[in-house]
Amino acid sequence: MEKLIITAAICGAEVTKKHNPAVPYTVEEMVREAKSAFEAGAAVIHVHVREDDGTPTQDRERFRVVLDAIKEACPGVILIPSTGGAVGMTAEERLQPTELFPEMATLDCGTCNFGDDVFTNDMPTMRAFGKRMMENHIKPEYECFEIGHLDTVVNMANKGEVPGAPMQFNFVLGVSGCTPATVGNLDYLVKQIPAGSTWTVTGVGRGAWPMVAAGIVMGGNVRVGFEDNIYLEKGHKAASNGELVEKVVRLAKELGREIATPDEARKILSLA
Repeated sequence: MEKLIITAAICGAEVTKKHNPAVPYTVEEMVREAKSAFEAGAAVIHVHVREDDGTPTQDRERFRVVLDAIKEACPGVILIPSTGGAVGMTAEERLQPTELFPEMATLDCGTCNFGDDVFTNDMPTMRAFGKRMMENHIKPEYECFEIGHLDTVVNMANKGEVPGAPMQFNFVLGVSGCTPATVGNLDYLVKQIPAGSTWTVTGVGRGAWPMVAAGIVMGGNVRVGFEDNIYLEKGHKAASNGELVEKVVRLAKELGREIATPDEARKILSLA
């Protein structure tokens, strides 16, 4: 098996300090959490940004400041800014970080329920995001929350509407209202991806650690972080994103997977 790429999603758009006081809002807090994850073994940091009061934002300049600060603190790290933003944002709001020409960014692959909310990613939106990423030479990480999302985006890639091979998928399982975080569902998804693709699994909430274990033994890559789960184990909140990454590293060691450095991750993801 190839080495394991660990992604840390350090804050997301929904989780707050009320859930866990260590959730970062300010630039300094974002750097602290990114550095803790990077030093623990994360090769990739998935970035949402907040205002200092915790309000989610897709403001380009806020992204610029945060990304630059993380790059300085974590030399060589791969940064994947979010174009998902928060539910209710317009497409143009969400696309702002692509104006900074990151090497990667997320591209959400379809509309779905997010608890009581609806996360809208209709076909025109997806085509617009794909066009922007092709124009700006950004490799998407395709975020699939439902089984149909995978088929949709592969068909779009075949039509040249979004960047094609080699594709990188992130299977986000366990969101309330979306595909459950089960090994069977993950196995089905992995078997459908085009040859030469890479994949990551994200388990949300109680699905986090079972999906980490499955991703490690199935030869994929894994994502952890406060965006998805704030607990090291039931009833025990993590003190940092770094603690979550440290647990992945321990599990990987027990299961026989080596951890990829950022340079190794770039080669695996066809960035280098």
